[in-house]
Amino acid sequence: MTKPTSRLPMLADLDALPPGMVGEIIEGVLYTRSKPRAVHQRTTRKIGGGVGDPFDDGRGGPGGWWIITEPGIELPNHTKEISPDVAGWRRARLPKLPRSEPIRVVPDWVCEILSPPTHRHDLLVKLPYYAKIGVAYHWMVDLDARVITAHRLQSGAWVTIGLYGDETQARIEPFDVIPLDVASWWPPAGSVEGEPVPAEPDEHEPPA
Repeated sequence: MTKPTSRLPMLADLDALPPGMVGEIIEGVLYTRSKPRAVHQRTTRKIGGGVGDPFDDGRGGPGGWWIITEPGIELPNHTKEISPDVAGWRRARLPKLPRSEPIRVVPDWVCEILSPPTHRHDLLVKLPYYAKIGVAYHWMVDLDARVITAHRLQSGAWVTIGLYGDETQARIEPFDVIPLDVASWWPPAGSVEGEPVPAEPDEHEPPA
């Protein structure tokens, strides 16, 4: 939802949102939506840990990155607050994290999880904005399809570099130096309300 205003919105406008609502200020426009729900939040945590363990903490991987879930980022052109579900910065570009200020460096990678409250906003507002400011890599996570679409920015436009769903050894740019267990990031089959429960395999031998 876009909230019209006769003045440029400020961070105080985000603080004044009612309970259960969150917002972003992108190029001088305040966008509001309901807070993500459980499946969205769990997937954010799983991807943040799946990438952050090897690339931020250096556990089983090379380190060299900051991987942060829902960071507060402030950028030029009246973008007071933009918050990807997960974002990453190479430490060569962001040597130290700010203690109390927003991050003011464009991420090297962002990951957005599409769910009903965010789907349209992520596709129509944030995806072109990330290209405009020069984010090098973008992952789009479709929870319903259980598919990650990976993009690389090339000549100012997004180029799809791969689709990933059930792989346990996926090499996805920009983290392709080690395999990632994408399959483990989804909720277990049948664990989400409204999803069909997988049928039990038929163990009977077919008739001769």
